[in-house]
Amino acid sequence: MRPYVAGLRERGFDAEAIELPRGDAQRAVPVFRRVAEGQPTLAAGGHSFGGRVASLVAAEGFEFAGLLLFSYPLHPPGKPDAWDARTEHWPRITCPVLLLSGDRDQFARLDLLRQAALRLPRHELHVIAGAGHGFRGELNAALDIASGWLGRLTT
Repeated sequence: MRPYVAGLRERGFDAEAIELPRGDAQRAVPVFRRVAEGQPTLAAGGHSFGGRVASLVAAEGFEFAGLLLFSYPLHPPGKPDAWDARTEHWPRITCPVLLLSGDRDQFARLDLLRQAALRLPRHELHVIAGAGHGFRGELNAALDIASGWLGRLTT
């Protein structure tokens, strides 16, 4: 998350990373929730696993100002059928959501991501051409979109 945090800070946003336990996302939810509690204007999110955890917290009713999901892990590579289970909680997310994904992300087939995004009551989906799961070489483009979206949340 370091380049994401640094990039958002360079663009004028107070960003920080949360150290999450690896493994099952449900195990990381209480850690994420503890950090977010008492911050009602917080826009939250993360890259891949961190974004999944943030989305699970949002679906539990935590009211974030917005949810920023970089490279949401829609499914493991080569196992696209997992997308349904990994997004079944999305209809319960009430805050605005920004999904950023690369068109070469092996963790998110674009046709399935577009279908899954319809489960979100308030969302924007941006696909970064030439980017894979980690946005190598295209991170600035993703961060520019994210900072524009974050700026609109606060106005």
